[in-house]
Amino acid sequence: MTIRKVLVVDDSKTELMFMTDLLQKNGYAVRTAENAEDAFRRLAEDKPDLILMDVVMPGQNGFQLTRAITRDPLYADVPIIMCTSKNQETDRVWGMRQGARDYITKPVDADELLTKIKALG
Repeated sequence: MTIRKVLVVDDSKTELMFMTDLLQKNGYAVRTAENAEDAFRRLAEDKPDLILMDVVMPGQNGFQLTRAITRDPLYADVPIIMCTSKNQETDRVWGMRQGARDYITKPVDADELLTKIKALG
């Protein structure tokens, strides 16, 4: 599967701008969502090839949203990489248990993120 379209879910405008800029410069089409409701709307409008998911967000957190997406037959095939400031091993394990394919901590290292995306594609 080739990854072209990426949905970035994060409540931080700064992170959204950084990720969007980084991904677009590397040839990806990027859409953004600032919360779970937004994310599901974006999923329904145009299914992405990859989701980059923050954990700490108002309302439904990224762990809950990852679980909901990976258990939905329409979107279960979309890989999710958690991108979060939660850097404890227990957080990483929990994220993977919710269905994430990979886990990266903030501040996001551009090369590490791009390598992980390429590994999925």
